[in-house]
Amino acid sequence: MDANPGLAAAERRNMSHPPYVLNEEERSAVLNAMKEVCLHRGWQIRAAHVRTNHVHIVVEAEARPERVMNDFKSYASRRLNDATPGGQIQKRWARHGSTRWLWTDRDVQEAIHYVLEEQGEPMAIFALEKFCPIDRSLTVAAQ
Repeated sequence: MDANPGLAAAERRNMSHPPYVLNEEERSAVLNAMKEVCLHRGWQIRAAHVRTNHVHIVVEAEARPERVMNDFKSYASRRLNDATPGGQIQKRWARHGSTRWLWTDRDVQEAIHYVLEEQGEPMAIFALEKFCPIDRSLTVAAQ
């Protein structure tokens, strides 16, 4: 159930495209695209969970959270476009998303736990060692 049904209804009315739902193959493609961007940029995924209609990820990156999120969306979109029969391109992502800095090891561990353990049935998941200390100044969470 939506936390704010009125707001959720208003958001649905404002959508210019129907909701995009990722199937199992597409979720795997999105996860692989995120791994690819991290390899290319020198970032480290701590935890990721690609769901049917959103993604949670905790990543170490020497970049602002908005840049990280935008790169993930771009790489994932290209991967999904390549896999779409007939080259159909449709809007898949919200205009922005939720991003935040994680300043302490506890913040990071709580975010990892949330991503891996509190999202319901596991779908496309990646987890680095769960409780490794990290350079907290470089860690962001994008949801």
